[in-house]
Amino acid sequence: MDLKTASALRRLRLVSAPEAVSFLLLLVCSVLKRTTDFNAVPVMGMIHGVLFILYVLFWADAWNRTKWPLKTAALYFVLSVLPTGGFFAERRLRREAEDAVIASRARKEGVVNA
Repeated sequence: MDLKTASALRRLRLVSAPEAVSFLLLLVCSVLKRTTDFNAVPVMGMIHGVLFILYVLFWADAWNRTKWPLKTAALYFVLSVLPTGGFFAERRLRREAEDAVIASRARKEGVVNA
């Protein structure tokens, strides 16, 4: 895996968890808006919107660089629209990055011809 691909995956991974947290906070703010006088929906909506757009941009970049199959790319996109999906995406991306590092080291040491 080249440096640009690794960077694209890292960016996607780093925005996944905050995007999921902002989605959950937006849901909480929506409930509080309906049940109390507290209205933080405009602020949380803006924060979540920015993080979601970043996630989609980073997802498209990662898909372009990693050449994921359509099924994998669709999975990461669907995880972005589920309330806790960003946490699962982050975990899978971290595992994928660790596997790539292991494979790269094995190729470097001549252990595998992968």
